[in-house]
Amino acid sequence: MTNGTGAKVLIVEDEEPLALLLRYNLEAAGHSVEVVYRGDEVELQLAENSPDLIILDWMLPGISGLELCRRIRTNRESRHIPIILLTARSEENDRIRGLTTGADDYVVKPFSVPELMARVQAIMRRTNPERIASVLSAGDIELDRVSHRVTRNGRPIHLGPTEFRLLEFLMQSPGRVFSRAQLLDGVWGRNVYVDERTVDVHIGRLRKAMMNDSEQDPVRTVRGAGYAFSDALETASA
Repeated sequence: MTNGTGAKVLIVEDEEPLALLLRYNLEAAGHSVEVVYRGDEVELQLAENSPDLIILDWMLPGISGLELCRRIRTNRESRHIPIILLTARSEENDRIRGLTTGADDYVVKPFSVPELMARVQAIMRRTNPERIASVLSAGDIELDRVSHRVTRNGRPIHLGPTEFRLLEFLMQSPGRVFSRAQLLDGVWGRNVYVDERTVDVHIGRLRKAMMNDSEQDPVRTVRGAGYAFSDALETASA
């Protein structure tokens, strides 16, 4: 469905709920993910399986994320791996310290998951562009992440920014059912407090924009569970 193969991402985060949320969203975007919860286990993990990107918490048991960042940058085998540093430290001096130690980007907690995903995409486009699909396609629908354009049967589809992100999120995992809560986390971000019924409103707008009288609904409603991008479109394009 995509023209990229996904990146190998290593998450180093001792807050298990956050680590699982990041894993869920990265895997939904087509990446393969490993999670390590302690700083003193990272170097062994790097020796066994070198990732394309590291998402690294500053405060970790064993060894701090900042010290790990320094070690990764001084190691000949790992110094090329891009690092996104996560931290609750928001002071300018802390940001400067993290970036000068070797982090490629610095994200302050709490953060928006869509924003972090956008930063992952930006870093991968810069450092490993072949790992990121710029175009998603299924059946007669094509979504271009770079130009933010959507077409169906060759005709342009005009979507608002939220509907675009919603379609992109669903197209990354055709056939997979997402609950309203999962869609809120993945599209709006876990720090945006909106009612789950907001999802229904935007799904309705997306459907209205995507279909004419003869076209198949690209979104499948699963009663009591949520929504999925219709895998019937994938079958039709095979």
